[in-house]
Amino acid sequence: MKCLIIAAGKGSRLSKRGDSKPLISLLGLSLIERTILTAKGSGIKDFYVVTGYNGEKLRKHLNRICHKKNINISHIINEEWEKGNGISVLKAKKLFNENFILLMADHIFDESILMRLKSKKIADDEVMLAVDYNVEENKLIDIEDVTKVLVDGGKIVDIGKDIENYNAYDTGIFLCSPAIFNGIERSLSTGDDSLSGGVKELAGRGRAKTFDIKESYWIDVDNEETFEKAESRLLSTLNKTSDGPISRYLNRPISTKISRYLVRTKITPNCVSLISFAICSISALFFFLGGYISLVIGGVLAQISSIIDGCDGEIARLKFQKTDFGRWFDAVLDRYADAFLLFGLTFYVFSSSGNLFYLFIGFLAIIGTFMNSYTADKYDGLMKRKIGSKGYYFRIGRDARLFIIFLGSLVNLPLLALIIIALLMNIENVRRIVALYKYE
Repeated sequence: MKCLIIAAGKGSRLSKRGDSKPLISLLGLSLIERTILTAKGSGIKDFYVVTGYNGEKLRKHLNRICHKKNINISHIINEEWEKGNGISVLKAKKLFNENFILLMADHIFDESILMRLKSKKIADDEVMLAVDYNVEENKLIDIEDVTKVLVDGGKIVDIGKDIENYNAYDTGIFLCSPAIFNGIERSLSTGDDSLSGGVKELAGRGRAKTFDIKESYWIDVDNEETFEKAESRLLSTLNKTSDGPISRYLNRPISTKISRYLVRTKITPNCVSLISFAICSISALFFFLGGYISLVIGGVLAQISSIIDGCDGEIARLKFQKTDFGRWFDAVLDRYADAFLLFGLTFYVFSSSGNLFYLFIGFLAIIGTFMNSYTADKYDGLMKRKIGSKGYYFRIGRDARLFIIFLGSLVNLPLLALIIIALLMNIENVRRIVALYKYE
């Protein structure tokens, strides 16, 4: 399915961030690149972008995206960009003779909206608008600027920024048939050159349907306030269902603040993985040195590494840089880092007393840790199938291990930390085996 994106306007309310709103950077990506890559994630590969204000600069930017991300982007020039956005849509009339997706360049949204909207069916003379019925609790919108919609029986009755009677918001996400062009042309004849005017004309004939986005998010990035809300909302999506308690309540709030800065640089997720691994390896070296000061430094570095370890995935998700290799590479480095840490801690405990039994405890901690990592993939897959993509489930993993090492080092109880890890990891592995057995 093809996708038409309107990007012709000036967007003067965000002018201090850039002279062209679609090019304004939001967490490391321009608004239009974020919109395109979100749509690409839903399976769309052919894009048509209507440009107008600062068009040459924007088209060069789009060409770079096209080359970098291996997608097709066709340019449509709107020299009448100062008029209503309905004109921008009309400029594409000759290029669309079948159903297509229509998006706004400055709207940020949950990829799942498009995934579901694409599967809907509309007649040849209909349009379908994704609407948000959460009008009472949605804090992400600018009430003065948002387009309101009155819906009855799944069809649009009225639409506009100034209507007083409404029960939904226009998200700016459409599934259109070519009938949208006729609707806009009819609206133009009455003096209304807006896209909403075209939708309203179709609604008057009962040909404008709605699609409920439910709990999915969307944001019209139109001013400083909504820009900041968009940043915060995107950062909040970085929490994962597989996050352990330490990651969720301690590491993630810190790592997202770090990632918020790092996404503005050219650093890659794989580079962050290497940095985390290096810090963890240095931590292990301090354990081999012996002495309380070295123990504390090693423990602190282990926890810092644990926090940084979350940044690679956060950057990958924020900048659409997730790859199978990156995920595998991070996992391999984590296993090496875990081995170095636990060998180092075991050596520290053994060298302090010479008790061979401590080596056995270290062995149990190491084997439990490696089996914990090995069983995680199947266990996570099971829990995600049970609870879906939302919510959390109980999980003890790497975040807990490194935090135990951190605490044990601070209070000078490395043996206790090793014992807890040995018990906790192996008990968790048995629990996962039981959970998977019961599910089967």
